[in-house]
Amino acid sequence: MNNDNKKENYEHHKPAGLFADKALPSDSNNNANTSQSPAAQSEKTHDNQSISTESVPPAATTKVTKKTIASGEALKLAVVGHTNTGKTSILRTLLRDVYFGEVKNEAATTRHVEQAQLTDSQTGEVLVALYDTPGLEDASGLMDWLEDNTASRRDGIERLQQFLAADVAQGADSGVLDSYDYSQEAKVIRQLLASDMAIYVVDAREPVLGKYKDELAILSWAAIPVMPVFNFTDSQNANIDDWQTMLARRNLHISTRFDSVAFEFEDEMHLWQNLATMLTHSEMLEQLMQRRIEDWAQLYDEANIIIADFLLNVASFVREINEDDDPMPVLEQMQEAVRQSERAMQHNLLNLYKFYDNAVAATPLELQAYQQDPFDPELLKSYGIRTTSGAAAGALLGLGIDAAALGTTLGLGAAIGGIAGGLLSNTSSIADRITGVKRLYIDPATLTLLATRAIDLLTALRHRGHAATDATQLLYKGEKSSLNTSSNDGSYHNNSNDNADEDNNLITVWPANKLPSELKKARGKPQWSSLSSGKSEQAQLLRADMAWSLSVKLQSYKRES
Repeated sequence: MNNDNKKENYEHHKPAGLFADKALPSDSNNNANTSQSPAAQSEKTHDNQSISTESVPPAATTKVTKKTIASGEALKLAVVGHTNTGKTSILRTLLRDVYFGEVKNEAATTRHVEQAQLTDSQTGEVLVALYDTPGLEDASGLMDWLEDNTASRRDGIERLQQFLAADVAQGADSGVLDSYDYSQEAKVIRQLLASDMAIYVVDAREPVLGKYKDELAILSWAAIPVMPVFNFTDSQNANIDDWQTMLARRNLHISTRFDSVAFEFEDEMHLWQNLATMLTHSEMLEQLMQRRIEDWAQLYDEANIIIADFLLNVASFVREINEDDDPMPVLEQMQEAVRQSERAMQHNLLNLYKFYDNAVAATPLELQAYQQDPFDPELLKSYGIRTTSGAAAGALLGLGIDAAALGTTLGLGAAIGGIAGGLLSNTSSIADRITGVKRLYIDPATLTLLATRAIDLLTALRHRGHAATDATQLLYKGEKSSLNTSSNDGSYHNNSNDNADEDNNLITVWPANKLPSELKKARGKPQWSSLSSGKSEQAQLLRADMAWSLSVKLQSYKRES
């Protein structure tokens, strides 16, 4: 997908923002822009994000000044660290924006300072201005230069400003030939001096090396609060204890964990809380935390309503056939309608949480579990859904239709002959039997599977960072999930035990024979289903109250441990 198409897809599907706005337009007038150096210029990226790219400043204009954050001002927060530690990845997840910056598994992907904002979703007020900076490529070399060329008796800011005025900070564009080029470090330091505080991103998988110690020493000279943030903490190779020991020896006792791939909302709240403790005026961060807590809860409510509405739409789906008609053509049409309806529901969940099903990043729908046909009998079995009526009932459940809705004269042969007769009177009215009409419904087992799979997807989205590039990087590690996961050899296995008793290995949201009352009621309300009537808006209005009631119950079926 080309870049224009990606942008168009984003703008088309972008929900009303509960989280972050895109980076500032170049002509925006706000406090955040004033924090850039006088030589900073604004450019547009391919997807219309605004970045501040430092031009070569004359020596006389390299002095960077800033004022201490005051009450009511937006916080200017620089995101700094070594190359390839995941600075842009962390910003993507904080912004809930898969399009911010560029994420690659290679060094020095970010070459310029890029800005974005976190705003109050209710008022639009800018609360935090975030600055994504290039990676520090050679802090040890820069430290040597500073020791050789600046006076140790001068304070840190003076020494950094002297560096910014030197030719080594200008890069190749300065026209001065020099064997040292610290222009990338200069971009970081300019933004650091113009910011109120910084987070220092640490790849928790990395050992503590001398270059990282030099980076922290240089950052400390900017005389602003710096908080280390550990990224990729979900890795088994994390070295957090070693890092914390080193940080404590440098008087950095406040740090936090924030994995940009294996996302935890609580970790984000800890990040903002820890930053707030380091500020004299923390009103903006407190406002941000309160708003994001409210927004996160609202998202969860909306997601459960989307799932509940989908389930009611399917549960109320009914088709009538004459007693002697072959049900298979109608059954196939019903199955396909349900497949499309489930796919639409999944896309609605993805868009709600700002994951877009396109070429920008892999989505959960690329997992095999979401590609499997919900009418596959083996899929029902993998979710622990069992029948007590033998193989014949199992075959009918695989068709996704009530066995009781069918008679023995419908061409299904001996496979259902032993069970359908006794169940028929439980679901067909006397009037139907007199007129010879058969009503076909989607069966409770398939409804149970659809509900479980939808809640599994919701759980995955709530624990997936917006920097995740692999579709399998989404399962909550504590979740007892029925989703298929990828093994080392590339094959897939299921987490359920096929030989376990259903009651002891229940991984569905409810037993298949105990549908919630809302779904039971829907089975007698064909007018509720757009799949039956084709009247989408009218049917949705009719089931709206019931969808809210069912969504409350769905939230009680917690799939997270």
